[in-house]
Order: sequence, then C-alpha cells, then structure tokens
Amino acid sequence: MNLYLALLLAYLGLQVGIGIWLGRRVKTAGDFFVAGRRLGPGLLFATLVAANIGAGSTLGAAGEGFRLGLGAWWWVGSAGLGSLVLAFVVGPRLRRIAAELGLRTAGDYLERRYSPTVRTTVTALLWLGTLAVLASQLIQAGIILNTVTGLPLAAGIALGGLVATAYFTAGGLMTAVWINLLQIVFEVGIMCALVPLSIGRAGGWEAIAAAPAPEGYWNWWAGWRYLILLAPAFVVSPGLIQKVYAARDDRAVRVGVGANALLLVAFALVPTLLGVVARVLHPSLAHPQLALPTLLMTDLPPIVGAMALAVLFTTGVNTADTVLFMLSTSLAQDLYRGHLNPAATDAQVLRVARLSSIGSGALGIVAAIVAASIIDALTIFYTLVGVSLFVPIVGGLFVRRASPAHAFASMAAGIGVTLAVHLTTGGRGIGGVMSPAFAGHIAAAVAFATALALRRRQA
Repeated sequence: MNLYLALLLAYLGLQVGIGIWLGRRVKTAGDFFVAGRRLGPGLLFATLVAANIGAGSTLGAAGEGFRLGLGAWWWVGSAGLGSLVLAFVVGPRLRRIAAELGLRTAGDYLERRYSPTVRTTVTALLWLGTLAVLASQLIQAGIILNTVTGLPLAAGIALGGLVATAYFTAGGLMTAVWINLLQIVFEVGIMCALVPLSIGRAGGWEAIAAAPAPEGYWNWWAGWRYLILLAPAFVVSPGLIQKVYAARDDRAVRVGVGANALLLVAFALVPTLLGVVARVLHPSLAHPQLALPTLLMTDLPPIVGAMALAVLFTTGVNTADTVLFMLSTSLAQDLYRGHLNPAATDAQVLRVARLSSIGSGALGIVAAIVAASIIDALTIFYTLVGVSLFVPIVGGLFVRRASPAHAFASMAAGIGVTLAVHLTTGGRGIGGVMSPAFAGHIAAAVAFATALALRRRQA
C-alpha cells in the first residue's frame, strides 16, 4: 500500500467513526434536518465553507484555471459574492421566518409563502438538478483514487459515495457539521500552502508569466459571466438556506455566512493559480480536470502531495454530504410529510430521511459514473437553481402582493428561455455576452414584474 492510499483510508476511517459516534445523539427529525437550530457563527461558517469548497472549487476550478487562466477566479469568487447577499439581505430574514413557523426546508417556505403546488414543482425540478451536484463531488473522489492508485474511476466514485452516505445517514446535519469542521482545518490551510510551493516548482512567477498562453489568458475579467450563473444560486440554494435555518440567531447568520463569503472571495485565487502552474508544467495534459491531481502527484514532495490528495478526496466526499442533506430532507419533508403522509410522526419522518439518504447516495453514484465532467454537472444545478428559485424566493420576501401565479410565471419564463437560448445557440448564448442563464434570469424577472403589473391593473 502506497503513502497516498494509506492516508486516504486513514482519513476516511476517521470520518466514518465520527459519523457513527455522533449519530447516536440524533433522536429527532429536527436534529437531523436543522441541528436543533443551535449553530453559532463558528459552526455555521465551517459547514458552509465545507459545502462550498467542494469538487467544483478545487478540481473543477483548477481545471478552469488550466483552461482559462486568471478568469477562472470568477468560478469560486462569484459564489462568495452571492453568499454576501445571503448573509446580509436574504439569510437573516429567512431564518426568522423559519424559526417562527418551524420550517425545515426551502420547500416549507415556498409552500407557506405561495402554495403546495409551487413547492411540489420546485422540489421536482431541483431534486433532479441536485443529483448533478452529488455526481460532481463523487467524480472528484473517483478522479483522485484513479490518479493515486489506478483504481477504475467507477470504483473510486462508488467508494466515495458509500463513505458519504454512511456517515450522513447516521446523523444528518449534526454529523455533517462536525465532520465539516474537521475538514476545514486541513483543507484551506493545505490548499493555500500549495500555491507558493507550486509557483516555486515552476521557476517563479516571472517564468510562469513568460510561458506561452492563449490570448486573454491573463485577463481577470474573462470569466465574469460566471457571476450571472453562480451568484444567484448561492443566494437561494436549498442546501445553504437549510443551513441558515439551523443558525441560532440573526447574528450567527450575518457573521457565519459573511465570513464564509469573504473566505470564498479570497480562496478563489488558490485553485486558479494552481491550474495556471499546471499548464506551465504540463501543457499537453489530456484533460483540464487532471491538472490538480497531476501537479500534486508529479511536482511536489510526496508527503505534501499525499496530504493534499487526501484532503481533495475527502473534500468531494464531505461536500457530497451537503447534497445528500438537500436530497433526503426534500424527499422526507417536502414529499413524504408534505404530500404523502401529512400526519407522519417525527420518528417516521426521520426514518424516511435516512432511507432517502441511502437511495440518493446510490443514484448519485450512478449519475457520477455517466456524467461528462465536474463543471458540466455543476452547471446543470446552478442554472436550475438560479432561474427557477431566485426570483420567487427573493420576490416572496420583499413583495407582499406576490402570489403563486407570479411564482409560476417567473419559473416558467426563466427555465423556458434558458432552454431556448441554450438549444438555439449551442450553449454559447446571444452575441457571446448573454449566456442562457443570464437570459433566463432576465426572463424570470420580467415575467414576475409583468404578472404583478397585470394584477395591479385588474385590481
């Protein structure tokens, strides 16, 4: 057994052990879904960072750095900018509503604010999209194991999925929060330490800047379109909203989510630079997704590379727990208790949530095996979340007259226009500027405003 595999297995064993130990304390659905609404700023910060710095923010972002250059900053940076809006505008207001009404999911809010039909529609749309996110995290785990041990990609995906499902099913959000805290201690520190080591290995920044690169490679603004795709999704993502519900007060939301946002803005440069260095050292690499694993395996001291690869593997696994959280709580609370069995006891909901975690984990493994890439999988989710949820949730918070008809109008217009632009332009967007997601957001806002104006005129 080599050093890389030994560290990976030891870290995985530690996580599963913690999950089983903490899972014994989870007795109610409230503990499983919102951690008893007891999270302070520190734990909220830790679980959000662990959720947001996953496969897309490490392997995916480094691959974008390899491909795009400095413009790849916007992939993670946009998530941080959206999180600032969640921290200071949307999050505190949603937390107060959730605490007052006993809400556990984003679907609970949509039903209370609009109607059960709106809740069901959004749940169905986002459940499919969320599987794409779970797939992206498990793809990272599979790539790491394949790089380290030569294990087939599908086998690595399956192992990562089994670990995440095991410890999350044991304790839900309560388990995930403490494992996320363990992860963040290693993850951010090691990833940041890799930057100077990698730049030095490439001969310093002057040598990197002098290396051949495509036109626009050093243009930081080149990736600004990611802002339209990602920022709205990080304001209204169901998984992030449910973690906000778990905060003990508004200050915990402002401090915890705000600190997470600032860290994302700063951290965005880390995978970008690692991808740039990988391009200098390995310009003929077969696929951008291999940029970071190749750099760690071939260009850094073995112990440093081994530790970094272990962290990257568990990053994908730990972010997968957030996605399992979204999937299982949605099925148990939004579908089972919301429609199939409104009189379900707390114990029944908890049992369904755990069974849903197992089923969702299995589906995520299958989806990961057939998915094209991390970035492709995440783009599906972020687009769906943004164009379907941003206007109804934000509009519902700040526009009193908003009704189910307005929510449906914005969702139908947003998704319809996004699909139309994607299909007619091959995903390139209109004029190379208005991406499908950008067009969808505009259509959703216009439809919402138009429906409001028509209602005012009829009144």
